[in-house]
Order: sequence, then structure tokens, then C-alpha cells
Amino acid sequence: MGRVLVTGMGMISAIGNDLGQNHESLRSSRSGIGKVAFFESAYASQLPFGEVKLSNGQLQKAIRLRGATGYTRTCLLADKAFGEAITDAALTPGQLSSLDTALISASTVGGMCLTDQLYQDANRRSEGSEFLESYGCSAHTLKLISRYGIKGFTDTINTACSSSANAIMLGARLIRSGRVKRAIVGGVDSLAKYTVNGFNALKILSGSPCKPFDVHRSGLNLGEGAAYLVLEAEELAKGKKVYAQVAGYGNSNDAHHPSAMSDQATGAIRCMREAIASAGIDPAEIGYVNAHGTGTQNNDQVELFGMQQLFGNVPAYSSTKSFTGHTLGAAGAVEAIYSILGIVHSELYPSLNVSEPISAAAPVQTWQGGYPLRYVLSNSFGFGGNCTSLVFAGVN
Repeated sequence: MGRVLVTGMGMISAIGNDLGQNHESLRSSRSGIGKVAFFESAYASQLPFGEVKLSNGQLQKAIRLRGATGYTRTCLLADKAFGEAITDAALTPGQLSSLDTALISASTVGGMCLTDQLYQDANRRSEGSEFLESYGCSAHTLKLISRYGIKGFTDTINTACSSSANAIMLGARLIRSGRVKRAIVGGVDSLAKYTVNGFNALKILSGSPCKPFDVHRSGLNLGEGAAYLVLEAEELAKGKKVYAQVAGYGNSNDAHHPSAMSDQATGAIRCMREAIASAGIDPAEIGYVNAHGTGTQNNDQVELFGMQQLFGNVPAYSSTKSFTGHTLGAAGAVEAIYSILGIVHSELYPSLNVSEPISAAAPVQTWQGGYPLRYVLSNSFGFGGNCTSLVFAGVN
């Protein structure tokens, strides 16, 4: 069984409109969380968000989309990141349409970013808008399938905040099992009244930029973005640029609470342990953990406890959600790419805004270069207890 290699990456987030801009922001410790320009909500002036710095019109121009209908902001963000990933991997139209190529995407918001329009259409208060077929979770996936002529296995995953981590895991498993030779995997979510109102009802939105793993953390900031990775079987990657290897993965569900993790970190520990075991390495070989790190009281305490139980001496860790906000269904793929950038460039990216760590095992608080990484663990924990961890490895 050959290795599963990452040969292309593309993304858009609050800290950059492409992969290069995201990397530069990470190196500069430049957060994208702040006032919004395009998202309309009663909370737009009250709360900070991680908003992509392009309007829908600018996104349409960026992806050269003309005359198409039914594209929500979610669809536009997905197309932008997807297009960059397949260009980065130099995939041809023939390879995209091959039955050996899978597309597995993820989203929690989907077309519900058009919350008001959805209400009008669902309650027959409109004559039927162009978005009638765009509200579902899979609408953006169907747009990608149609535009890029994808004919192989496709799927859309919604396991809350672990969604795109599970997309990556499923793509790697399909390749390892020989069912496909290539998988384009990732996810997307955009800011929406639906989610903002929901998270606000849970009283876990912070009125200031989030500070994961800080004693004075007060909640999370919602963000938006999209990220996709091209995974290929090792035999297809000969002579190609290769970023990293998907070395291991683990998934669990503690089924403890709809929106909180168990104090014993049952699911978190299990998925981290399974990911490390499937990579065939010891926990001590993990050089960095890109933590789920939402900035909520429950998550940060439980996740750190889980890492302490698993590792003993916790490796370097941080939460890059302090740069982008919590991008929900896109978070797993966004943070997977950040983890891979750390491996490729021998860098550690910080948890921003930390002044008083919750433990002596403090997160990384400043950018560090010249820090060789062989194995990195990326955590994504979703509502309902669905926990996923991914292990990425450098390639020789």
C-alpha cells in the first residue's frame, strides 16, 4: 500500500485570498478578525468576525464566472479555493473527469448563508428565486461537479466542525483501499445569520478577538473560508511537487453533549490516539499540534487535558483560529493546510492574543522559524462529539 500524498492546495480565508497570502499572514502574525464589510446582521456592528475580504462580485470576477445562476457566497468561496488547488496540482480536464478521481467536500452552512432569501422562498413569500436549488449542504459540491466535469465518486460531509477533516480522512481511505487514485478534499462555509444567531444563543461568541488557551478567553469568533487539498496515490505523484503525506487519521464520537465535550476528553483522546497509531508512530514523534482551540471555556480546557493525558509532555501547539475565526465546516481543511505549511517551511504559527496561558504547558505565542517538523497532528472537534485528528508527515 503506497503513501497518500498532497500535491495541490488552495484556500481563501480572512487572512488571505489565496495560499500565498495566507502563509504570509501566518508568518507576520496578522489576524483577519475584525469588523465586517459584507455580512449583514444585527450583530455585524457588535461582534468581530473572520470575514473574507472580497465581495460576492469580486469573487465572481476572481473565478471568471459569467452568466451562471444560483451561486451563493458558499459556492463562490468553494470554487475559488478549489480552482487554486487543482491548478496547483496541475490537474488536466481529463484527470478531473476520470472515474479514478473523487471529490469529497464539506459544509455546515451550505446555502443557508442566504438566510433571509431562504425564509422568503420557503414560506412562499417570493415567486421563487434563482437559489431554490442552492440551499442544501451539497449545493456547492454540485456546482463544482458541473463546472469541472467531475464524474467519479463524490460526497458532501456535514459532521459540524470536523466536517472537512472527515473529508480528508475519507479521501485518504479511498486512495489507500485502491478505490480511487486521486481525491480532491476540503470544505467551505460562509458567514450566515443562521449560524451567528445560533452560536449567539449558546452564549459562546466573544465580543473581542478570541484568545484560545488563555485564562481570560471569552468565546469564539465565527469566520468564513474554503480550503481544498489534492490527494494522490504515490505512483501518480512521481515527478510532481509534493507538500506532505497524509500519514494517519482517527475519528471518534464521545456522544456526551450536543455542543460540549466530556470533561474526560474521551473522544478527543481516542481520535488523537487512533490517528497516531494509524500513522505507525509514537506520540513522542509528534512535533506540533494544530489544536481545535476555539477559545471557549469547555473546548480549550478539555483539549489541553486530553493532550496532557496522551502525550505527558505536550508538544508545541497553538490554535490558528485566532487568525481566521472558526470557519466551521471549512476549519479542518484550513488548519490541515496550515499544518502542512508548517512542515514545508519548518515554522510554528502562534495562538494570538494569549497573555495568561491556562497552563504551564503554554501554546506557541510567537512565530518561530527554523523549527523542523516531521509529524504534525491537526485536531477538529465537532458538535455532537464527532472528533477527528489527522497526522501529516514531511516527505523526503
